[in-house]
Amino acid sequence: MTWHDLVRRIRAAGRYATDEEAEDVLRAVLAVLGGHVTGEERCELAALLPPEAGAVLAGSIPLTQPLTAPGFVEAVAAALDTAPPSARWATGTVLTELAGTAGEELTGRILAQLPRGYALLFGRVELAPAA
Repeated sequence: MTWHDLVRRIRAAGRYATDEEAEDVLRAVLAVLGGHVTGEERCELAALLPPEAGAVLAGSIPLTQPLTAPGFVEAVAAALDTAPPSARWATGTVLTELAGTAGEELTGRILAQLPRGYALLFGRVELAPAA
């Protein structure tokens, strides 16, 4: 897959008007995600992506404490200078596409690194244990 292919997938999935808008969204989400995914999972995901996308992901400094899922969306909103609902749409669009590229096993390992609440952002169901 090329950078252009990935941008086109994000544009179609997110129903963005232009490639430039889809590219901005992709870069913003990848930059925030890069601070949260570490170790083998970060390297494996970066290797599955086009070099430009892998560089954005790998170029982020890992955080010592990951953001909550709402905090992640707020960080994307700040990066895009947009409202939280638009950032939530952008985040879900990009992370769902990345999950499709990464596959179930890698996506599961990525989610295991993150606080509860991220599964929906990746287009996955998060089941809570019965009380």
